[in-house]
Amino acid sequence: MMIEKEVNPHFEDFIFDWTHKFYFLVGGYGSSKSYHVALKLVLKLLEEKRTALVVREVYDTIRDSCFALFEEICIEMELDDHIKFVTSPMQIRFPNGSKIIFKGMDKPAKLKSIHNVSIIWIEECSEVKYVGFKELIGRLRHPTLDLHMILSTNPVSTSNWCYKYFFKYKKNFILDDEELYRERVVIIKNTLYHHSTADDNLFLPKSYIEQLEELQVHDPDLYRIARKGRFGVNGKVVLPQFVEWSHEKVMDAIMEIRSPIKRAGMDFGFEESYNALVRLAVDHKEKILYIYWEYYKNKMTDDRTAIEIIEFKNSGEQIRADSAEPKTIQYYKQMGFRMRAAKKFPGSRSQYTKKIKRFKKIICSSNCPNVIGELKDLTYAVNKDGEIIEDEFSIDPHTFSAIWYALDDYEVSDLKGNVTYE
Repeated sequence: MMIEKEVNPHFEDFIFDWTHKFYFLVGGYGSSKSYHVALKLVLKLLEEKRTALVVREVYDTIRDSCFALFEEICIEMELDDHIKFVTSPMQIRFPNGSKIIFKGMDKPAKLKSIHNVSIIWIEECSEVKYVGFKELIGRLRHPTLDLHMILSTNPVSTSNWCYKYFFKYKKNFILDDEELYRERVVIIKNTLYHHSTADDNLFLPKSYIEQLEELQVHDPDLYRIARKGRFGVNGKVVLPQFVEWSHEKVMDAIMEIRSPIKRAGMDFGFEESYNALVRLAVDHKEKILYIYWEYYKNKMTDDRTAIEIIEFKNSGEQIRADSAEPKTIQYYKQMGFRMRAAKKFPGSRSQYTKKIKRFKKIICSSNCPNVIGELKDLTYAVNKDGEIIEDEFSIDPHTFSAIWYALDDYEVSDLKGNVTYE
């Protein structure tokens, strides 16, 4: 069957490339990435007998998005007489026996009945939970055919799982997203990365791009996402003065402080939360906070944790800890640790946060990946009106709590030089 179809040049190689297992497409609004993924699948399933699975987080969103997009493409290519669209349950059947089935991750039980899927497309993958992504990898299997997974998304926060998995998170570095923005297409091992913006869609009206440009003034965060197609931090950053230095540089800087104030703080956790223990050094004169050591684990009983942080017992170093766990603090005391409860009071979260924000610089050692992962891009939570909530954050930052406790009774000067007693 001879098929002619005009496509955007930036996607031409992508459409015919089936040499990789993963295809990660990120782009701004109107870049045509979803259109070309759908076209890629139609061409492949016409060529080979395969079963493809198309997934979104919510099943009810598929009919007006992915399913409608496939239908539009097949009509444009005059294939609608050859390809059958079934609406209940949603399915597309090809003349050679290929088929596309559609599922939502909000109904995961229905994934268990799927067999011999050799291609999966996760549309708006940033909306799918990480556990769902892992489940889908397990569903991608066929005895003879090559396996492929295509993930497409508008860029979201760097705290999203897809950024951490495909780009960088803590010590797991795969690709600098800035390199992708420069090169537009990058191949790393078995993954092809593809970046696109509205400029790559030659079929867009000029007025649409002008509309995207207007976002630069009114909504910078959305402009970065919609116009530039770039990951970043969504919302107001809690600690804009936070920077990462090499461990050696941090320790050298601490050595230069005439009278460093050294502290240790601990937040307790078990199942979902973490035991977070940090060591800090304060340059009181320069108003610089250094974070140079961390312990970060969960699902650890107190006796096992006590063994792993035995150095604090041996050195007699004091740990200021979460006062909400008096039994835990008492246990560590009985085991010979110098541990005391940090003060907690109504509004203490907000007050502790304001205290940390008064430092001119917060410098963290590269040896503290969990501190960096939680605090570098930490943003405030917002209410239904979009206003920030000063004592709530985008994640539950256990290392931030540990820092609060460590500085429990530290007297910090504000930027005007006044001493504030917390």
